Amino acid sequence: MRAVQVIAPGQVVFVETPKPELKPGHALVRTRRLSLCGSDVHMIYHSLLHKYPFPPGTSGHEMVGVVEAVDPPDSPIQPGDLALTLVMGHRSMAEYYLAPVEHVFPLPPGKPIEHYLQAQQLGTVIYASKRLPNLLDRTVAVIGQGSAGLWFNLMARRMGAKQVIGVDMQGHRLALSDYYGATHTVHNAEIDAAAAVSEITGGRMADVVVEAAGEVSAIHLAIDLARSFGFVLYFGVPRTAGLPDIPFPFEPFFQKCLQAQAIVNAMEEPNQSSTRLALELIANGVADPGPMLTHHFPFDQVLDAYELQRTPDEGAVKIVIDMPE
Repeated sequence: MRAVQVIAPGQVVFVETPKPELKPGHALVRTRRLSLCGSDVHMIYHSLLHKYPFPPGTSGHEMVGVVEAVDPPDSPIQPGDLALTLVMGHRSMAEYYLAPVEHVFPLPPGKPIEHYLQAQQLGTVIYASKRLPNLLDRTVAVIGQGSAGLWFNLMARRMGAKQVIGVDMQGHRLALSDYYGATHTVHNAEIDAAAAVSEITGGRMADVVVEAAGEVSAIHLAIDLARSFGFVLYFGVPRTAGLPDIPFPFEPFFQKCLQAQAIVNAMEEPNQSSTRLALELIANGVADPGPMLTHHFPFDQVLDAYELQRTPDEGAVKIVIDMPE
């Protein structure tokens, strides 16, 4: 089968690799749609140097496909099912992927498959949101208004936040923020984000800050935007340019008496309840991925899609990869 493979920092190539063989407890899924994520950019450009090259199939992990075969045959997953498939190791940028049956979720009817595709990332945001403190009548600042940040806007409002402040360097992303629940936006390419949040909150700053960008500057900015005794959730995969450590502003973190939580590995959640809820929210129209789906690329042009994903100010929010039928 055809796949792509990250072989060195910033270097992705097409390769021919064996089609996975079915084994017990698994489903062989033929890939139909994928979408790109900031963590794909991280794998390609910002991983620790000793991790290159990555295996074939990298980098892709947001996937919908058709079940081609399943073992055991009496599984609730059946051949022909169109299914959201959770992916380990970012290895689904390929024509086929072999998944444990517990990671394969047949799609409900009623929505385009590229909408249900977004349940993977929404599921990770729901999983992370379970670690947030009580947001009722609170102010939440969300740094990064890519697709993950937009979903955090939605979840913060559903959890009772009074104000949700979307912060981003890219104006085209901020243009979607209010649709997903932001009450205010801050274009910090043009203005000082801390000063803007101070003005919005009457000097109090944000009760909770969600860092959903992964840039070192955003990791630092989260401390600046939080009020004393506030809470910071670190969700964005850190883009450390291959270095194992980054500087951290511990002095202001310490002086503000902040609490912080880093969160990753949503696939370790028992019963994948966050992913199931994400599919339900999309199916019933509570979560609408439509406006964030800005670009489609055929599989043959996925290298161009990766480049667009990491290029600021080119209008991309969520990029969908269409596999050959």
